[in-house]
Amino acid sequence: MSNIKQITPYISVIHSDICNHPLFEGYWSIPDGVTLNSYFVRGRKTALIDLTADWEEAVALLKKQLSEIEGGGRIDYLILNHLEPDHTGYMQQFVAQNPDVEIFATAKGCALVKNFLKATERCPALKVREVKTGDTLDLGGVTLAFYEIPNVHWPETMCTFDAASGTLFSCDAFGGYGKTGDRIFDDEFTDKELEFYESESLRYYATIIASFSMFVKQAVKKLTDAGLVIKTVAPSHGLIRRAHPETIINNYVKYAGYNTGGECEREICIICASMYGNTKKGAEAVVRGIRKADPSIKIDFLEIPETDESRVLAAAYRSAGVVIAAPTYEYKLFPAMVQILDLFNRKHYVGKKALRIGSWGWIGGGRKEYDALSEPLKWDQVEQYEWQGTPAPSDLDVLEARGAELAAKIAK
Repeated sequence: MSNIKQITPYISVIHSDICNHPLFEGYWSIPDGVTLNSYFVRGRKTALIDLTADWEEAVALLKKQLSEIEGGGRIDYLILNHLEPDHTGYMQQFVAQNPDVEIFATAKGCALVKNFLKATERCPALKVREVKTGDTLDLGGVTLAFYEIPNVHWPETMCTFDAASGTLFSCDAFGGYGKTGDRIFDDEFTDKELEFYESESLRYYATIIASFSMFVKQAVKKLTDAGLVIKTVAPSHGLIRRAHPETIINNYVKYAGYNTGGECEREICIICASMYGNTKKGAEAVVRGIRKADPSIKIDFLEIPETDESRVLAAAYRSAGVVIAAPTYEYKLFPAMVQILDLFNRKHYVGKKALRIGSWGWIGGGRKEYDALSEPLKWDQVEQYEWQGTPAPSDLDVLEARGAELAAKIAK
């Protein structure tokens, strides 16, 4: 008996958990794993929506699960919503094994099939069809429609929609980190478990999607304006949302607002790098100032480099305020903080309320590099404060006052 999960009798989920691969995109940590989901749709003809990569047992699981599905032995169409290698790493072998398959992708996706994946070198006669928003594919009894959502998060991205069931196949859009085991649907998890997946969707968004928030907003508007009645969100990473598809869509809209002028959470993320504890003492004084001024503000105190970068990015992304606590290091800013600020720039963490503090040893210099790195972010800054060595009581008084000033900015 097959254990294949089904969204409808004609839509099957091809699911694998990536548990032992330490990094996503070769950089972001996934200590709790990530899912790879593909979808098999059967009419009189068949379509596989998105592929997989040769991670752990993902390819073997794809083959095994397809063999357990009625009609899974023949794939007439391969629909590629997004061509990043975690969804197409098995492409060359797949087309060699399925030479009659016809590939559907956007114009830029078709170019990537040839130039990025080199699939036509392996199979010169490969059929590749370009589609655009509003185009459809009739499988015989099942009709799939395509909607371009470019830059969510590569330029070729689209999503596929089955109007009959209300299923949106969204690939990277509306996804998240975290393996799921034998369960895959949102209504199979407790509220407490769902809290974990919501936090992992934010961490995923902050690390993978945040640079493209304006395009996320445009994509949601496009799907809304098209009048799609979405009853199930079926991404390539994360939970399939059939009980509450609106939750992940609304969350993505909220996340997209964090760096595009929307309202952030009433939180202050304190990112602290301290070589010998002097800067940390200053950061703790800032915390006291914040709490005295407004105890209702949530504070995340994250020490680097001990704290994983992805968790720093997630906490800072949602927060209305940030404190950059870092000493001068060899005439410049402490290296771990330079890396965090570089990531903030890459991911467009703009418009926050901010305070930078830090100690110095024999000479300063951290201020100058911080100014250069933070200038593009257009932060509303409290005046920086630096001191030499161990903070004196007078330094701590000033730092408490700076914390109170930052809290007042958040309150506004």
